Amino acid sequence: MIRVQVVKENGHYRKFMIDGHAGYADSGEDIICAAVSALVINAINSIEAFTEDGYTCDCKDGMIQNWEFSSSVSPETDLLMDSLILGLETIRKSYGDTYLHIEKKEAGC
Repeated sequence: MIRVQVVKENGHYRKFMIDGHAGYADSGEDIICAAVSALVINAINSIEAFTEDGYTCDCKDGMIQNWEFSSSVSPETDLLMDSLILGLETIRKSYGDTYLHIEKKEAGC
C-alpha cells in the first residue's frame, strides 16, 4: 500500500510524505504506482517551475519520501498541492484503500 500524509499549518501546506508500493501488479506494470509517481513528480516540477517557494526533500533510492516547505507557501503552491491531492483522491476512490491511503493532518493536532 502507498501511504500519503499531508500536513497543513494554518490552512497552508507544510509537509508531504509518501512511502510504500501499491502492490496492484508486478513491479514495472503497476498502474497505481505509475499514476501516483506521475502526479507527485508533476506537482514537484510545477512548484519548482511556477513558484519561488523553498523546500527540503528527503529522497532515497529515487523515491521522494518527505517534502517540507521551508517557509510559508504561496497561493500558487497551495493550489498545486490541492491539485495533487485531488488526483490522489481520485485514484484512491477508483481503486480503493487497499492500494492507496491518504491522511490529512493539521500541524499541532
